[in-house]
Amino acid sequence: MLALRSGLTRALAARMLAPQVCSSFATGPRQYDGTFYEFRTYYLKPSKMNEFLENFKKNVHLRTAHSELVGYWSVEFGGRVNKVFHIWKYDNFAHRTKVRQALAKDKEWQEQFLIPNLALIDKQENEITYLVPWCKLEKPPKEGVYELATFQMRPGGPALWGEAFKRAVYTHVNLGYTKLVGVFHTEYGELNRVHVLWWNESADSRAAGRHWSHEDPRVVAAVRESVNFLESQQNMLLIPTSFSPLK
Repeated sequence: MLALRSGLTRALAARMLAPQVCSSFATGPRQYDGTFYEFRTYYLKPSKMNEFLENFKKNVHLRTAHSELVGYWSVEFGGRVNKVFHIWKYDNFAHRTKVRQALAKDKEWQEQFLIPNLALIDKQENEITYLVPWCKLEKPPKEGVYELATFQMRPGGPALWGEAFKRAVYTHVNLGYTKLVGVFHTEYGELNRVHVLWWNESADSRAAGRHWSHEDPRVVAAVRESVNFLESQQNMLLIPTSFSPLK
């Protein structure tokens, strides 16, 4: 028994002295900050879009009494329309569980919004995402339009493609072609997926920025490096609703 304890002690000491290998782009920071963001997408029946949004506008205070709404948008361009996209913030998974349990017991929310609107929704999707460690959520200076660019990266996670992706994002930002709101890495949903939420004053200013950036050799070089890890990408132009915290 003494020999066994001595062996375990030596093994533990060796492990503590060994160099720890980690990546700043992997999951380390998430172990200390449990905050995550739930992306929810509702596909609505075409004739019911306005009715749904008006109902939510009237009752949004009932929902935000339980957890924080980051932003709420209708989809203008990019894929299927008659679609709304919204982001909710949670401290951790226990917090989200408590919120969902409270909503299930909230008769006012159930009767005034949920039950009347279920018939208006065709399909729902959700993803759980974290902000990448090198990014914080920013608030735009004024009202505008948003673009959600979604990148499906090669398997391997941010430890593989994080540095190149970061350089591509901040090259656009630092040269003033657009404003970054947040970069999110999916934890539940399609893995190795990154969402970049951009803000522009208008769809035309966004188009102009894109055209200029495509002719900038600094942007071209950064993007060329990042696309070595890219499998596919898609984007949506988002219009904030009147009740969205992010305008």
